[in-house]
Amino acid sequence: QVQLVQSGGGLVQAGASLRLSCAASGRTFRVYAMGWFRQAPGKEREFVAAISGNGVNTHYADSVKGRFTISRENAMNTVYLQMNILKPEDTAVYYCAASTSYYSYIDDYKYWGQGTQVTVSS
Repeated sequence: QVQLVQSGGGLVQAGASLRLSCAASGRTFRVYAMGWFRQAPGKEREFVAAISGNGVNTHYADSVKGRFTISRENAMNTVYLQMNILKPEDTAVYYCAASTSYYSYIDDYKYWGQGTQVTVSS
């Protein structure tokens, strides 16, 4: 069982930066691939970024590539999402999630954080 607690987020203007954090319970954090997802009002939850358990592999949605960076500190059981050059279309509730496989579809992510609101004004 893994519990994920998110922090960060808020209201910023377009072009600003934010960092989201996701702290995991348990001693097996490093075995889990971690992902960030987001859900805008009236839309389905979508993939944003993922990172492998050892932090070596990452991949991103095309919409955030070059602006967002996912990273993790296994010693701190924490994964981060650094978001730069934010746009109004990045406005959504952001979720972190854990999966036993780096190559996962959204339904394969077993554990989810509580979600945190990110609002980008124009």
